Amino acid sequence: MTDRFLDSGIRYPWSTPPGQGQATEVADGILWMRLPLPMLPDHVNVYALDDGDGWTLVDTGLDTRNIRAAWAVLRAGPLQGKPVRRVIVTHHHPDHIGLAGWFVGQGAALMTTRIAWLTARMLVLDVQDRPTEQALTFYRRAGMPAEMIDRRRGERPFNFADCVHPLPPGYTRIADGDAVHAGGRDWIVRCGDGHAPEHATLWSADGAVVLGGDQLLPGISPNLGVYANEPEADPVGEWLDSCRRLSRFATPEQLILPGHKLPYRGLTFRLAQMIENHHRALVRLSGHLIEPATAVACFNALFGRPLADAEFGLALAETVGHLNHLHKAGRITRRLREDGAWQWQKLA
Repeated sequence: MTDRFLDSGIRYPWSTPPGQGQATEVADGILWMRLPLPMLPDHVNVYALDDGDGWTLVDTGLDTRNIRAAWAVLRAGPLQGKPVRRVIVTHHHPDHIGLAGWFVGQGAALMTTRIAWLTARMLVLDVQDRPTEQALTFYRRAGMPAEMIDRRRGERPFNFADCVHPLPPGYTRIADGDAVHAGGRDWIVRCGDGHAPEHATLWSADGAVVLGGDQLLPGISPNLGVYANEPEADPVGEWLDSCRRLSRFATPEQLILPGHKLPYRGLTFRLAQMIENHHRALVRLSGHLIEPATAVACFNALFGRPLADAEFGLALAETVGHLNHLHKAGRITRRLREDGAWQWQKLA
């Protein structure tokens, strides 16, 4: 199949994703399937690796009634009724780990990184009826409008347990540099950070295919957000370091199987592009801070477009992530206003 070009360095072998209940064979023994999500992006890619007498899945989708039903159709159809014997989870986010525990309950083994398992298992058990004081303080520090904070104070926040099946008390750890055999191939685990800590990517030993999760997306950058549990984090710095480190293993011809969007070739170009995009975003943000501003007041400078209400939370997290990076690099300063918000400003 002739690759379809989007820009000078990225090529898409397939122009459309598999339909509901369908799968596309993207390489020998590797099926690409797509599951719906109730937010943007509106889908997650999952992959099935043929082990002969069963399947290894890479990521699972959310734990919802609709997605369980979608899996029933996939298992009876493209997966030919063969059992799922193993689930490899790239990272701890709900759209990737949501049904891992459900598959384990049906006899599958779970493989993931230690941080992914620990974080997801902790978050599933940490059910909150109302936001914590730490969360409310985080919103205030970011400059969230007082009326929005008051509204959130009385609302039930998002909980992992809403869409993630309980994780088992044990699992098989994968770590950077490990070897895994699945789908008739040997894979090397390479981990990245920034979007999620210890995010696993799997690189086929023959150099042909990379299972990239959200670490290696085309077209969009994954959220590099800061949250109330670690308000001083620098995910942007971790992300840039990971892009540079993973670029040592990238080639233009590898087939990249990402967690969202379409499979593509051109990873060398894409990693350089993502680094450049974030450097440009940091320059825009720094330039905006000639005058002092809160994180919320930086949305337009960072994103350059109006944001829907549903995007506010992720935008806030990502903006704080970029501000923290500039602050740690000594490029901006901050002071605490009387209303409890951090006011950021570029250093002269």
